[in-house]
Amino acid sequence: SCLQTSLSIWGWGSLGLVLFLVTFGPFAIFYFAFYIVCFVGGGFVVTLLFGKSNSEKYLEQCEHSFLPCTSVGIPKCVEEMKREARPIKIDRRLTGANIIDEPLQQVIQFSLRDYVQYWYYTLSDDESFLLEIRQALQYALVQFSARSKETDWQPYFTTRLVDDFGTHLRVFRKAQQRIAEKGDQMKDQAEELVDTFFEVEVEMEKEVCRDLVCTSPKDEEGFLRDLCEVLLYILLPPGDFQNKIMRYFVREILSRGILLPLINQLSDPDYINQYVIWMIRDSNCNYEAFMNIIKLSDNVGELEAVKDKASEELQYLRSLDTAGDDINTIKNQINSLLYVIKVCDSRIQRLQSGKEIDTVKLAANFGKLCTVPLDHILVDNVALQFFMDYMQQTGGQAHLFFWMTVEGYRVTAQQQLEVLQSRQKDGKHQTNQTKGLLRAAAFGVYEQYLSEKASPRVNIDDNLVAKLAETLNHEDPTPEIFDDIQRKVYELMLRDERFYPSFKQNVLYVRMLAELDMLKDPSFRGSDDGEGESFNGSPTGSINLSLDDLSNVPSDETVQLHAYISDTGVCNDHGKTYALYAITVHRRSPNSEETWKTYRRYSDFHDFHMRITEQFENLANILKLPGKKTFNNMDREFLEKRKKDLNAYLQLLLNPEMMKASPALAHYVYDFLENKAYSKGKGDFARKMDTFVNPLRNSMRNVSNAVKSLPDSLAEGMTKMSDNMGKMSERLGQDIKQSFFKVPPLIQKTYSDPDHCRVAAPIDDNVDDNIPLRVMLLLMDEVFDLKERNQWLRRNIKNLLQQLIRATYGDTINRKIVDHVDWMTSPEQVADAVKRFRDAFWPNGILAETVPRRDKAIRMRTRVAGKTKLLEVMPDELKHIIGAETTRKGILRVFEMFQHTQLNKRMVYVFLERFLETLFPQNKFHELFNKLHSRSKQMQRYKQRLHSTQAPSLQK
Repeated sequence: SCLQTSLSIWGWGSLGLVLFLVTFGPFAIFYFAFYIVCFVGGGFVVTLLFGKSNSEKYLEQCEHSFLPCTSVGIPKCVEEMKREARPIKIDRRLTGANIIDEPLQQVIQFSLRDYVQYWYYTLSDDESFLLEIRQALQYALVQFSARSKETDWQPYFTTRLVDDFGTHLRVFRKAQQRIAEKGDQMKDQAEELVDTFFEVEVEMEKEVCRDLVCTSPKDEEGFLRDLCEVLLYILLPPGDFQNKIMRYFVREILSRGILLPLINQLSDPDYINQYVIWMIRDSNCNYEAFMNIIKLSDNVGELEAVKDKASEELQYLRSLDTAGDDINTIKNQINSLLYVIKVCDSRIQRLQSGKEIDTVKLAANFGKLCTVPLDHILVDNVALQFFMDYMQQTGGQAHLFFWMTVEGYRVTAQQQLEVLQSRQKDGKHQTNQTKGLLRAAAFGVYEQYLSEKASPRVNIDDNLVAKLAETLNHEDPTPEIFDDIQRKVYELMLRDERFYPSFKQNVLYVRMLAELDMLKDPSFRGSDDGEGESFNGSPTGSINLSLDDLSNVPSDETVQLHAYISDTGVCNDHGKTYALYAITVHRRSPNSEETWKTYRRYSDFHDFHMRITEQFENLANILKLPGKKTFNNMDREFLEKRKKDLNAYLQLLLNPEMMKASPALAHYVYDFLENKAYSKGKGDFARKMDTFVNPLRNSMRNVSNAVKSLPDSLAEGMTKMSDNMGKMSERLGQDIKQSFFKVPPLIQKTYSDPDHCRVAAPIDDNVDDNIPLRVMLLLMDEVFDLKERNQWLRRNIKNLLQQLIRATYGDTINRKIVDHVDWMTSPEQVADAVKRFRDAFWPNGILAETVPRRDKAIRMRTRVAGKTKLLEVMPDELKHIIGAETTRKGILRVFEMFQHTQLNKRMVYVFLERFLETLFPQNKFHELFNKLHSRSKQMQRYKQRLHSTQAPSLQK
């Protein structure tokens, strides 16, 4: 039945639909649907309008009703939004100095205009956001200025900056040496150098490596963002720092708008080269220096750039239509350019073929070398160090040291006898004392080199030695007492195949010629067998040896001396404040016992330390005087610490084993601890040194006069060497005194590998308190690699620098340097730096456009010009002291270091890190930088290698 019902419904429905379509047509369905939609829409509109009118009436009734008031927050917010923004008052004072604040305000204004306003005004006209950013920047600058005024910048500029530069140079030098040892010519040298550089850096620093920051632009930007955010955290108020939008804007402006472009510019090798040329713009490049650079260049790009420019100039000269006198000038210029092109082609072919030739090895194997006579070697500072190295290798150093020591004895004896004669004329009688000193000095030379106990002993005719011993025992010593033996020793060094003849065949001789700049243009000519050489008087320089060093002092071992610093205080003398140390001295002998007090300043200790370490050089490895402190050295805690350190110094000095090993040391100790005013400066010691030096200078003049009679081929070279003999006389004494006083070390020094430590670690203690000496010695050590050379040369250079500084500035040099640092950080200089920064980034108030990178050929020619000017500006005196080849290599090494952008960035970041560590000493920036650089790949490899080397030992 259900089925029938459903069928009937479908049947009737279908019939009705058919009749509807037949009656109204097929579009009736659409009309019907449209009518329904209009009906529903009209009902909705009527309902909406009716509801709106009723709602407004209801709300109006509610406003006049007695119901509680609505919340006041929303109306106030609406009212504040409708009200005009009030101007924010900004204090334009930043540093307290108007000359600094004015350019700083302009920098802030230009930064906001060019980095924020140009896009912000497209979004909003509201000025409040820009003013808030400006206020935040100014607050940060105020805090930065306050920190700067509280900071002592003297250690940063005089110590940290120099140490960091020296460390950077040492890392670069070690990286070059490591690549040279590998000898792989197939790899990209620049890329390999950068990788090796950071390998050496992590080995030296051990805690940090900056390879990611310097080689990856993405990591560099991240590092600067993190650094700027830390600085904003320190400098901004907490409320402003928590405003993330503003903080991010300021961070991006500082990191990407200011710091990153500045660091990129300072790291650009081309910018550095242009700056070097500008700094020495007054120096004119000469042809010789230019050709030396071309011949030494190992960069094909440099050679091709010079060749192209020379070819261009050559075409121009050939195109000129000249006649008369001008044609000769044009021909000379054309010949010069052709020679330059030829040298460039030859050098390029040699580099591309990989057949680079070591000039020293080539000369040693095939070249016919010029001969430098032995007597000339003995008076030349550079040549003598190579001969000394060779004699030590062959075991003949005793002969050389004996010859040099006798030179010192002869001059000293002559001077003492002249002084004795003058005093006898004045009625003063000191004959026995002077002769006793001469006898003691002569016996010292004999015992050191000629006696049976001498080690090593000079092997010479026994009859001459016996004759000398008899003369010493029965006659008064004369200045010429050693002349016969000295002449024999000279002839032995000259003729014996082990010494001078073999030296001329050794690679050290070739290196000596290179240092004397005589491989290509020798200054000496002579026969290969050394004929024509003769013993010639006394050509050496001064040996700073005082006869008082061998004076009679209490040598009885039963005498015991004890001393300690019992008290310390601060004295004020005519407005000058200094610390004074009271030393209690006990002297005990079998027949008596004495106790007294003497008072010494730290400067007295320092002068005493300098004297004994100069006389007994190996004491410098044992005795360590506490370092000098230029500032805050009157603090009570510091004085107590120094008192403790000076006490330890005294106890080590008075150790019986120390006194026994150096008997002559007792004289200096007794003089220092005696109850009297301590004499320094131009006291007895200095006067005797002067009496020693002056006659030797006179003898140098005699040698110079003798040079005039030599052949022209020798006279020119000898004149140069004789000019240096006076300088050498000031520096030779250090090594001669070793021949008198050879004290075995009583205490072994703690060993530290100087190749894997920062440069500040191995600096001598006795130069730390002399700021310019420390700076110059450190830079010369690293630039010219003096520590790898003969230590005798390094001591000579240190002594020369000391004399130069003392003669130029006297004892006030540290004060002048501190004054100079104060001047550098003065408001006028800071304002000048800000103005230069402003003018560089916004010339004429307009943001500077990015300078297009200069053409490669121009950059290469700039490199050649920079190297040429650097070599030209180096004084000839420096070449005479350390050698022409060493000077050339050192200067070119420094220049080459600046030709790598990644390495320059590393140095800039190191300076920036030290600057922030100095400015914010309480904020642990050192640990922060270690964390920021912790993702370094080189650091991770180093830790893995360290772990792998330590694991086997731990298992054992």
